[in-house]
Parts: sequence; structure tokens; C-alpha cells
Amino acid sequence: MNKIKVVAGIDIGGTNSVLGLVDAKGNCLVKDSLPTDAQNGPDILFETIFNRIDELIFRHEQALDLIGIGVGAPNANYYSGTIENPVNLGWGIVNVVKKIDEHYHLPGAITNDANAAALGEMEFGVAKGMQNFIEITLGTGLGSGIIVNGELVYGQDGFAGELGHITVKRDGRKCGCGRLGCLEAYVSATGLKRTALTLMAKMTVNSTLRLLAPVALTSKDVFDAAVLGDELARECFQYTATFLGRALADCVAIFSPEAFIFTGGMAKAGDLLLEPTKQIMEQSLLPVFRNKVKLLPSGMDAGDAAILGSAALIWHQKHAQG
Repeated sequence: MNKIKVVAGIDIGGTNSVLGLVDAKGNCLVKDSLPTDAQNGPDILFETIFNRIDELIFRHEQALDLIGIGVGAPNANYYSGTIENPVNLGWGIVNVVKKIDEHYHLPGAITNDANAAALGEMEFGVAKGMQNFIEITLGTGLGSGIIVNGELVYGQDGFAGELGHITVKRDGRKCGCGRLGCLEAYVSATGLKRTALTLMAKMTVNSTLRLLAPVALTSKDVFDAAVLGDELARECFQYTATFLGRALADCVAIFSPEAFIFTGGMAKAGDLLLEPTKQIMEQSLLPVFRNKVKLLPSGMDAGDAAILGSAALIWHQKHAQG
């Protein structure tokens, strides 16, 4: 029996990490998850992950052939194969690709989760056939992966493509990175909550959001209220869309993408966010770019997206090699 070639996709999260075995068509055949327990250090985490992968392969050794390992992680550098001083994990520099080589003697690659999502979208999602697009991950923060002429933009040091940290308001809100006025401070789950609290102080309209304690308010609360027609909640999305739409128009002037593709928890707001964003973007675009750029939801299954993106690191290399 011919074995199915699979790549192990691993996504390292601040709280939990997930892994799975993905075939060339983007089918996640088996998967697993485990607590990251970052305080125990990277050596224990990766030893545990590799053991889990070994168990999955052993269980299916008659059917599956492991050909590589792809990893998505915060502060990951594709060029050096390292995770470098990730804030939420509390580690220093960890050479993940070296660990993969020592354990498996197979091709290994690592990048950040937003870059991995972009590759996953191109290999297995809605960006199949696209050569120029930008993946936007909207969660607690804002990440991005930029594809130009069919390849990820890494820059000279491996850390290019951080659209979440372009300045959209001089001397604006303080961002988690320490700078002021970053896009992420306005367009993210955290940013949406900050906007809601700000507008509640400025606007006098009634809102169900006023019934919630500020510390308990979440971006989902704002979404739920907006769906029910809450005026203040809808204004929160309009305010967010203004910053996002203008930023996307600036990105179009530089990269001329075919599409922006949205994934992550906050992207589930769908048209509530994307429709006003599209309007603002079109108003802000240079005339030559108008009515050319699509705004699309991700085409990957949300439950497997992180695994598929990580595995796509290796599958993209394989497909590029023919």
C-alpha cells in the first residue's frame, strides 16, 4: 500500500499548542493539542510535541509517511529557524529548526502565525491561484502575512510585514509594543473594547454595553450588541473600520494586492466590519486601484487553520520544487 505523505503542522500558542498531520491537499488527517506551559521552558514543550507526533505516526505507520515539520510561533524568524524573545512565552532565543533536525532529520521551517496563515490560505484556502494578497489576522492583536509574486515577504531580517504596527494616529493610543498610535491599538479585539469604553464616555445614547462592568466588557459583547442594532456598538465598528480601511488603502498603494483575506476571532464579525471597511478603503484609494481589491473571509476551516498554515510552510517548499 502506498503511504500518504504528510507534514506535521505545529502552532505554538501562549496558552495551548496544537499539532496535526496534513496531506498535500490540506486535509488534517489527525490532530492533537496540549497546554504550552511556557514556564517549563521550550525544551520540555518541544520534547512533548515531538513525542505526540511520534505517537500519531506510530499509530498510523502503515498509512502515513512523515516528510517534514512546519511550525508557527510568536516572534519566529524563518531565516534563522528561531523563536526570538517571545513576550508571552518568556523565553530567550530558541532554535526550533535545529531541534527538528536533531529529532527527525527531516526538513523543518518556522515562521510567525500570520505568515503561516497566509501560506495556508495560498496552498489550501481562498487564495489558491493568487500571487499577490495580504492575510490579516484579527484577534487580541493584528497580524499580517504579505504575499508578493507568490512568495512571503520576510525582508532582510525575517520580521517584515507587521502591518499591525504601522502608525495610524500620531501620538494616539499606546500599543502593546510600547509605541503610540499603532493600527493594532485600534483594529483588534483589544482595540474594539477600548473604542467602546471611549465612546461610552463621549456619547449620550442608551446602550446595553453600559449595563456591563468595564472590566468585564469584551469585543464579543460589542459584536452581539451591534447585531441587535445597538447604536453605540455599531459606531464602534464604524470607528474601527475607518482606521482599517485607510490603512488598507495605504497598503494597496505599496503592494497592489488582489485581495485582503481576514481570519481570526474578530474576523467573525463579517460584514459588520468588512462592509464599512470596504467603503472607507475605496474612498481612500488612488483612482487607479479602485474597485480592484477584494476583501474576503478566510477559506480555511477555523478549527484547523493554525495547523494547516504551519504545515503549508513545508508543502509550499515542496510544491515550489515541483
